[in-house]
Amino acid sequence: MAGALAMGAAAGLAGGMVGVGGGVLFVPALVLFLGLGQLDAQASSLLAVVLVAAVGAWRQGQYGNLRLRDGIVVGLLSPLGVLAGTAVANVASERLLELSFAAMQLLFAFQIAKRALRPSESPSGAGTDRFAE
Repeated sequence: MAGALAMGAAAGLAGGMVGVGGGVLFVPALVLFLGLGQLDAQASSLLAVVLVAAVGAWRQGQYGNLRLRDGIVVGLLSPLGVLAGTAVANVASERLLELSFAAMQLLFAFQIAKRALRPSESPSGAGTDRFAE
């Protein structure tokens, strides 16, 4: 239980700091450190993400970083995707789920790294490091 608490705190800290969804961190941690199967880890992460996302959205809203309309649109449409994804996950093999999750992680990591390494396109300084001043 202590390991799960520490993992939750660490994933929440990292998720809040860099703005990633909890599942990106929770699922691998649940599989690797707590020994859950991929399907169980994904299902457990879905519940944890609800709480983490609510706190993160509240805090980011206080900073003025929340795009409420976009969040509502995504939030209203996401359950449809979750229903479809859950149906597929329950019939897919554990190996397929692991490989699919790993492929998504690699794709996202590549896209974020590519975007981060690209030179800033804004002459006004928007989109640059706001702490560099």
